[in-house]
Amino acid sequence: MMYEHQQVGISKHVDNKGRPMRLEDSDQDSSPKLEIVDLSGMSLDSLPNPPLNLATICKLDLSNNNLQNIPESLTARLLNVIVLDVHSNQLNCLPNSIGCLSKLKILNVSGNLLQQLPRTIDNCRSLQELNANFNKLRQLPENIGFELINLRKLSVNSNKLVFLPNSTSHLSNLRVLDARLNCLHSLPEDLENLVNLQILNVSQNFQYLGGLPYSIGLLMSLVELDVSYNKITALPDSIGCLKKLQKLSVEGNPLVSPPQEVMEQGLHVVKQYLCDNINGMAHKQSHKKNSWLGKLAKCGTFSGSVKIPDREAYIIPSYRPIDGLASPRYMGMFSPKRLFSPKSYFSR
Repeated sequence: MMYEHQQVGISKHVDNKGRPMRLEDSDQDSSPKLEIVDLSGMSLDSLPNPPLNLATICKLDLSNNNLQNIPESLTARLLNVIVLDVHSNQLNCLPNSIGCLSKLKILNVSGNLLQQLPRTIDNCRSLQELNANFNKLRQLPENIGFELINLRKLSVNSNKLVFLPNSTSHLSNLRVLDARLNCLHSLPEDLENLVNLQILNVSQNFQYLGGLPYSIGLLMSLVELDVSYNKITALPDSIGCLKKLQKLSVEGNPLVSPPQEVMEQGLHVVKQYLCDNINGMAHKQSHKKNSWLGKLAKCGTFSGSVKIPDREAYIIPSYRPIDGLASPRYMGMFSPKRLFSPKSYFSR
């Protein structure tokens, strides 16, 4: 009875785009009416049998309860759910049937006791936001980056992650990646497919994270980078190429390069220092046949005072859209080793 009583006050009709419907619209429209159901903060230990058709729910809020599990049968029937919020419960696992939620766009499972996410979450291909903060996650599904192609925000801070799966680098629509307060030892080497990433936060991995991959300099949409409170001694010179970068947080690291006197002069000076390092190294090594740094300078990838005559361009003969290149089939297509290998590589 408690469920039914609450249901009357917290359920409301919306159209198929999630917009509230007026009573007269609701009476005239013969199409199935979707429901927003809010059962948050009711101290529920379990879910009673609902008095409504679960297929009509587009948003279900079960947050701030005492739930230890979600029935497989319940999740499997949420065929039209777009938003599922179960944050701040006592969940040890998520049901495998979550993979049936083909329309799910926002999933909030933060503040639980999850040690892993079900592999079936790869089937939620409409998912745009995944919030799994404040759990006990030790790893993420290995194929998460290959399958969740629409994911824009991935928040996994305050867990026990030792690494991010290599497939993470194929989330080409990702805008925000928050992996602070974990136990990360390293980041995936090939980050270059994260072409839309604007915010990257891997701060407070403390004694674990000792370096950043050179490919971080290929995140051309990056606006904010927070690597504070790790054990990083040197920033990759490639960071000097991030033209859109507006905020760089590095405090709490035993940095040697750039030196402290450079860091104190602000982001513009830091970027120029790193860029000068690349151009200087490219100038010294440009005569070496196998030096891709020299080729970077020749291609004009890095701006700086070094001028090298007879600029060359390396062209991939057949064009493919970025979405195709971000698929597993073309894994690593954008890595520096391949982009700047001898021209004969692309003419095979």
